[in-house]
Amino acid sequence: MSLLEILRFAGRGVAANKLRSALTMLGILIGVAAVILLVAVGNGSAQAVNRSIEALGTNTITVSSTARGGTTPSALTVDIAQSLHDPALAPDVRAVSPVVSSAPTMTHAGTEYPVAQFLGTHPTYFGSSNSPLAAGAAFTDQDVAQGRRVVVLGRTVATELFADTDPVGQQVTVGGALFTVVGVLAEKSSASGFADPDDLAVAPLTAVQQTITGYGPVNSILVEATGPDRVNAAQQQVTQILNQRLDLPAGTTATGRGGAGADAAPYRIQNAAQLLATRTETAQTFTVLLGTVAGISLLVGGIGITNIMLVTVTERTREIGIRKALGAPRRTILTQFLAEATMLSVLGGGLGVAAALIGSRFTIVGVQPVIVPSSVALALGVSVAIGLFFGSVPASRAAGLRPIDALRYE
Repeated sequence: MSLLEILRFAGRGVAANKLRSALTMLGILIGVAAVILLVAVGNGSAQAVNRSIEALGTNTITVSSTARGGTTPSALTVDIAQSLHDPALAPDVRAVSPVVSSAPTMTHAGTEYPVAQFLGTHPTYFGSSNSPLAAGAAFTDQDVAQGRRVVVLGRTVATELFADTDPVGQQVTVGGALFTVVGVLAEKSSASGFADPDDLAVAPLTAVQQTITGYGPVNSILVEATGPDRVNAAQQQVTQILNQRLDLPAGTTATGRGGAGADAAPYRIQNAAQLLATRTETAQTFTVLLGTVAGISLLVGGIGITNIMLVTVTERTREIGIRKALGAPRRTILTQFLAEATMLSVLGGGLGVAAALIGSRFTIVGVQPVIVPSSVALALGVSVAIGLFFGSVPASRAAGLRPIDALRYE
């Protein structure tokens, strides 16, 4: 009997009981679709997080104080920030932006909005943080020097306060002081579950200190390296300058834990490139975990194939006996039942891929799934392997039946 004839007999066997075959394929369908979709969700979430981190710039370093609860004053000041921009001591530092932050309520024409971040900084902040403007213009160094009360709004703040009105040239009240809107930042992408990166306003450092935070230490310092490949070198240079300016002992490291030991620095340094690498590794682990959990459903589907094929062998025992009595070799019987099991698995896997592709067009738990081609190939390959593996036991049982016993079976 040729392979084509064996496949034709297998197809007839699958079609003989359509409902049972459909339910068996449904188990494989769910398993394959779950694997592909959950891996796609993990991949989509990872890409969203990476985009959010990359939007901040992968060649930036953030220096922040480890002072907590106001019990210890911040060690970071504007003078210290300016000392980091030193071509001799820090040749890999391109720009430095001291930052003070607050969360006041902004008001315009009776509309109030509690902005998440109201930042006071220098104009270099826009380039270092990868924050281009969509309308208007950024403030200048002269605005900082003269303490002019101008502000650049994030997209969320502009929408909440002005709706469809052009905010540029309008005035807003912050902390009892009037600020003139000179620009609106371009919208940034955000990952589900993370803070809105567009919920902020940026103004000259001196103006914010005069009206809101007062003159004193800064909350953080944003340092831009000369390039992504010079971030680590810039971080070492910044650390050395900070240790010198803060009169810290040799060997002090910026652990960011704020401990009381002699080697604990009163500041924390966050490297955007390292953060991106850490988040990528975490996302990969998360994706693998999701795929593994979904793979369990494929295993359950394979057990279902074994169960159904054992029932099929029992129901067709007399047919097997007749075929063997007429001279059908063991190999033919074995191949036919293996082909039936594999056919069920492959058809279910193909439908599962189609279901996953359709499902990936929708947002799942706030994440847009991104299909990983390798997961499709892997899921299909596993579905074929499941058909062969879990179908081998029923097929061997069918091929091993003795003709006399099969013919006498009731």
